[in-house]
Amino acid sequence: MALWKRFKRAMRSIFGGAVSSMEDPRMILEQNIRELNDQVPQMNENIATVKANVLMLEKEKRRAEETVETLTSKIKAAINSDRDDIAEQKAMRLEKEKENLEGLERQLENARAAYDKSLRVKKSFMREKENKIQEAKDALRAHERAQWQSKVADTMEQFEVSGFDQTHDEMIHRLNEETAQSEARMEMALDSASAEEMQLEEDAERLRASELVDQFKLEMGQEPSSGTGGELGEGERGEPSAAPASETEEREEASKTIGRRERSGS
Repeated sequence: MALWKRFKRAMRSIFGGAVSSMEDPRMILEQNIRELNDQVPQMNENIATVKANVLMLEKEKRRAEETVETLTSKIKAAINSDRDDIAEQKAMRLEKEKENLEGLERQLENARAAYDKSLRVKKSFMREKENKIQEAKDALRAHERAQWQSKVADTMEQFEVSGFDQTHDEMIHRLNEETAQSEARMEMALDSASAEEMQLEEDAERLRASELVDQFKLEMGQEPSSGTGGELGEGERGEPSAAPASETEEREEASKTIGRRERSGS
């Protein structure tokens, strides 16, 4: 007996796992939504049948009430006409019609209660149906979002596994290095151009100063310095510290000469 139970449990586990693996929650929820919507027309038909029974019993009750009233009138007329035999016949029929009317009233009361209950059941069913459908739609939307997120995660994992991230980062790093080198070369070129421009300006000022000194010397009847009429001499270029000293002496001598001329002229 224990072996048989174990065998049945094993079979249930095998077939249960197979069925569970074949079930698609998304398709099952969509099917549940369709089945819930399909139940509404069937429920409406059942409610219509109950309502029709109520209407039929109401008609039968009205006919029974009319029959009771008619028989009562005939019995009274027969009694007034001293026709007790006719009154007795009508009285027996009246008794049966009253019993029938009482039965119809009980049936009508039960039918109305069943109709009211069916309306409450439908209302409860519609409310529960809407909740179930909304839950199913929310679950389906959540499932779709999860699938999309899973695809994104798979894509990102493929980037990492395939080496895309490493190659991408390496190329970005190389481009940044090349950009930095180009910017550094540009800055160095600008600095070099500025230094050359400043040197040219200094040389031009030096040349202008030498020309002024030579002009003063010519006015004073002295010979101008050699190599200062045009471009700078090799000594001035090779020895920048000696040139400023000689220029200072020449400027001082020129200032003294100009001062003596001004005093003699005055």
